[in-house]
Amino acid sequence: MSEGTAPYPVIVLVRPQLGENIGKAARAMLNFGLTEMRLVSPRDGWPNPDAGPAAAGADIVLDGAQVFDTLADAVADCAHVYATTVRKRGVTKPVVTPEEAAREVHTVQGRSAYVFGPERSGLETEDVALARKILTVPINPDFGSLNLAQAVILCAYEWSKQASLVQPTVTDLGEPAPQEELEGMIVQFEALLESTGYFFPPDRAPATRRTLRNLLTKPGWNHLEVRTLRGVLSSLGHPRER
Repeated sequence: MSEGTAPYPVIVLVRPQLGENIGKAARAMLNFGLTEMRLVSPRDGWPNPDAGPAAAGADIVLDGAQVFDTLADAVADCAHVYATTVRKRGVTKPVVTPEEAAREVHTVQGRSAYVFGPERSGLETEDVALARKILTVPINPDFGSLNLAQAVILCAYEWSKQASLVQPTVTDLGEPAPQEELEGMIVQFEALLESTGYFFPPDRAPATRRTLRNLLTKPGWNHLEVRTLRGVLSSLGHPRER
């Protein structure tokens, strides 16, 4: 967390029933950079041997999980508490989506908490009453059942979208090659193919050259890629003597 940013939100699981679901929730959290889990009166106690395998390596979340007797204790240090539920349960509070909540969490001062209820029944009215806002997901009204990990991952994902997390699949692709370099590569390609009689029959040559140009301009080559491919072409055109 960099200086000047809001603290990371905590994930609070109220009376979770299965250790496996706690583990899956931990996995969902760590996928999107959240590590602080708080458990309120887990049904089967804590630690739970079924949580570890389901967490699939998210041990940092499980090892640091804190257990509380009441939800009030679990969110005592949090100024912004979101109760996740698809029903208002008779409590009148502002309602936000995961995206709206994420924007708020990133801009407000003080700690924030996302609160999730038991797998079977969800949060009770008393639990929702402790929250500042209700967080709900636009969902199929005829099938509004999300499992615990799904609910956690929706909130964690929306938070991560605005957290500038480093994407593991994104690499520095380098500066795009200017048109001059790309043109040189295409000319070299055509010259090498010309020497092999590739552009045959002659009446099809213009269409073939256009297709080749379209092929070579699609990838968005950078400097290194253009130089590498031109080296390949030079090697093919002038093989070294062995």
